[in-house]
Amino acid sequence: MTSQRPIRIFDTTLRDGEQSPGASMNLTEKMEIAQSLVQLGVDIIEAGFPIASPGDFESVREIAKAVRGAAVCGLARCNDADIDRAWEALLHAEQPRIHVFLATSSIHREFKLRMNEDEVLARAVAGVRRARNLCGDVEFSPEDAARTEIDFLCRVVEAVIDAGATTVNIPDTVGYATPLQMHHVIRSLKERVASIDRAVISVHCHDDLGLAVANSLAAVEAGAGQVECTINGLGERAGNCSLEEVVMALRTRRDYYGCDTRIVTQRLVPTSRLVANITGIQVPRNKAIVGRNAFAHEAGIHQDGMLKERRTYEIMRPEDVGLERTDLVLGKHSGRAALADRAKALGYQLSGDQLQTLFERFKALADRKKEIYDGDIAALCEEQFSELPEQFAFERYVLSCASGSTPTVELHVRQSGQTKSVSVTAGDGPIDGIFLAIEKLTGITTVCRDFRVQAVTVGKDAQAEVTVELECNGQVQRGRGVSTDSLEASAKAFLAAVNRVALGPQPRIHPQRA
Repeated sequence: MTSQRPIRIFDTTLRDGEQSPGASMNLTEKMEIAQSLVQLGVDIIEAGFPIASPGDFESVREIAKAVRGAAVCGLARCNDADIDRAWEALLHAEQPRIHVFLATSSIHREFKLRMNEDEVLARAVAGVRRARNLCGDVEFSPEDAARTEIDFLCRVVEAVIDAGATTVNIPDTVGYATPLQMHHVIRSLKERVASIDRAVISVHCHDDLGLAVANSLAAVEAGAGQVECTINGLGERAGNCSLEEVVMALRTRRDYYGCDTRIVTQRLVPTSRLVANITGIQVPRNKAIVGRNAFAHEAGIHQDGMLKERRTYEIMRPEDVGLERTDLVLGKHSGRAALADRAKALGYQLSGDQLQTLFERFKALADRKKEIYDGDIAALCEEQFSELPEQFAFERYVLSCASGSTPTVELHVRQSGQTKSVSVTAGDGPIDGIFLAIEKLTGITTVCRDFRVQAVTVGKDAQAEVTVELECNGQVQRGRGVSTDSLEASAKAFLAAVNRVALGPQPRIHPQRA
């Protein structure tokens, strides 16, 4: 069998992915995702943009200290202050990488930088040299490469490689490229840049035209050795190349591309769920690879084919991405060992204490539901593992409400080991009434910016998952709650967000500053 050409996976969920509106993460959340990315098997983790803010600097520094088994990368513009700050954050990394960038397209040169070609070239070389004097692994990105004149792009790439760049990244910054164009750009660099074999060619594609994955695959086909991508395709505007899609395309079509990655594909779904839970940006049902419908078959012809031979309508196995074909596996008579085995199969590693807590919650749910699905178990795991210290914990509610009338809500919440209760008659419906009761009981006033509810599993007794975004003093906090009772799920979600408000300001990661 012919050996497969290795493709490096450069994950930028924590940097570019976080630039998705509403996806800001605190340090604890970023650390959790970073460790999950290590388990997933990514080669490089772009942890942030250290000079952007104190929060960014701290996140990169702490991730650099903690991560083993993957390179940790910090972004910097081509100036001394940015590069020095990035190196300060990366100093203790097992495998540090400084990623410097400078726009090269004519529109950026004229309107943003107000520099000519020679000035841009000189600054790019100076930035790479400074970074290389600090760090042995330096990546350079000519921002907006897809709209850069090919002659000038080749000049820049050759110059930065001569200056010490070990990776040259070709970004389609605004999602403008098409697959044939991207293939042509990479082939041109391979053929025209004399020093190209001294560096890895990377590609970083955005999804403005829905072509990020296709463009990335075209680049690999033309000779690129690294793909920059994010979990669930998160990123600026329409997002980035989706990690799970490009990885499974290369894995499924090894016969065509002759390439593969070192990604542990069975971790794709658990990692996708973790990122969705932390960011509050849920995965669409029809999302390739990790969406709920990715391996669902409803048409009779498809079902018949699947029963006769799975490969008639499935080009990959659900087990290979971390899903199980059979949903219904557990009930109220199931034991602790069966639950632990099922959670492990879904990608959740449980300590003894975590298993005990999960088992108690599982039993409580099993008493309320006739059928327990994989989605229910995943929801219980995610709810437990994502918990922050609770100042206010939901106990129960009592509701009195009739159509067209103002609801009366009696809410009971545990605080410091004691139960507190409040009763309010207010609000436009029961959910609004619960929200107002929480405000009165906690003394924390917020503005609800987003409220979403969806079923975790199937059936009339399916668990409801509620996600909310609350704004307080200019800060937006997210909360999530799961229950077979949608009102209880709403109360839990509101309280989860209020608890984040009560914790006070946390280090936040800020969008890239140009």
